[in-house]
Amino acid sequence: MPLSLRQTVCLSAVLGLCVLLALPGGHTGLGGDARFTLVVFILATYTWIATSVDDTYVALGAGLALTATGVISSETLFATLGDETVWLLICAFVLAAAVSKTGLAGRAAAWLVGGARTVRQLTHLTTAGLVVTAFAVPATSGRAALALPVFLALAKALADRKRLVVMLALLFPTVILLSAVATLIGAGAHLITVGVLWEQTGEQLSFVTWLILGLPLAVVSSHLAAELVLLTTTRRADRTGPVRITTAQIQEHSDAPVSGPLTPPEARCLLLLGTVVLLWCSEPLHGVSPAVVALIGAVVAASPALGTVGLKDGLRTVPWPLLLFMAATMAMGIALSESGAADWLVGWVPGGASTPPWLFLAGVVVISTAAHLALQSRSARSSVLVPLVVAAAMSAGVNPVAAAFASTAAAGFCHTLPASAKPVALFADLPGTPTYTPRDLLRLSALLAPLTAALVLLFALAVWPLLGVPAHLETQP
Repeated sequence: MPLSLRQTVCLSAVLGLCVLLALPGGHTGLGGDARFTLVVFILATYTWIATSVDDTYVALGAGLALTATGVISSETLFATLGDETVWLLICAFVLAAAVSKTGLAGRAAAWLVGGARTVRQLTHLTTAGLVVTAFAVPATSGRAALALPVFLALAKALADRKRLVVMLALLFPTVILLSAVATLIGAGAHLITVGVLWEQTGEQLSFVTWLILGLPLAVVSSHLAAELVLLTTTRRADRTGPVRITTAQIQEHSDAPVSGPLTPPEARCLLLLGTVVLLWCSEPLHGVSPAVVALIGAVVAASPALGTVGLKDGLRTVPWPLLLFMAATMAMGIALSESGAADWLVGWVPGGASTPPWLFLAGVVVISTAAHLALQSRSARSSVLVPLVVAAAMSAGVNPVAAAFASTAAAGFCHTLPASAKPVALFADLPGTPTYTPRDLLRLSALLAPLTAALVLLFALAVWPLLGVPAHLETQP
């Protein structure tokens, strides 16, 4: 397939920069490992942005190139696959498979939306339910797949009110994407951020710390976004009529019962899920790693006597390409840090230590919010941005934890185009069901993008310092 003029120009610039970096000599002030790391990093970023080559294939190729040339050791590359955050995600997907198989999602939906009597109540009850799913199902695409039958049931119940159906179609992916920041397992990008922080600063973001910082932001941003969706896709007349969703209407789209007493598998699964989440949230009290807790939960969920899903079936739901992508990009982050390439890159950023924390964080938030227009993969955005943000934050006297978390949270906005995120694409193409158009997305994004960026910046400067993560590095306890 021939390259477009834009791709040709970009490729020429990238190759020219790579040649300049690869030339021997001290004109760059970089050693050989740092220069080669930058070449690999630039080529990988260009490939992610401008080509259709699989993201995981590119990341593995980059990790292999860095290992084969001795920039990082083979032990470093393969150790990333055994990182406990990778195991946390694997086991969380097995747990999610157990929850999905029991049909608890349909029962919860029937209980939640059945209490709605107005359109605004339906909107915010649905939003609250979607936020909670961040604790049960890892990754936004998994949550979207779990929520789709619930949306279809609501769409059928509201078939005579097309604008409300379109509103709900846009509400589901919007809230799923923004609420992912509530938990460490909400997106693979979160685990990349945690890995980069650990490798570059020695700071370990625990499940509880992430929860404390992310959950308030997820709740506030999700409900404000819900109001925006409601106001931009409906008219006053659409919002004034009463709403009544019955259990029978939800049952039509669920193979498991959504009313009546819990079945034994449902009761066991609910108890197991509640126990796992409770242990995750109480990690400072018992000291057991969230990955170990998740592994125990996965073993119980797949056990012949107590489980609700077979281990093979549960492992089939694990997104192995995502895990390989995470491992390879974490290796790239280690190479950027240890070779000095990241420090050299951020040395070109004007201001340095004289940059006020609020201005530095504002720049990080704006760039991260807009990054989805170039890098559609959320994990790829974190892989490119977070190592540079962390290095730049330390040189500017900004708390790298606050900067990395702000970048990752802002990168959760990816609503501009149907192709910007998998949940947006999933709900944009539903044969036989009214849904949103690209114009609806653009209208929402024009308001939601600045709102999301402003909220993240507000939390970074005013809320997170109260929770133990100040913006300025020198004031960190």
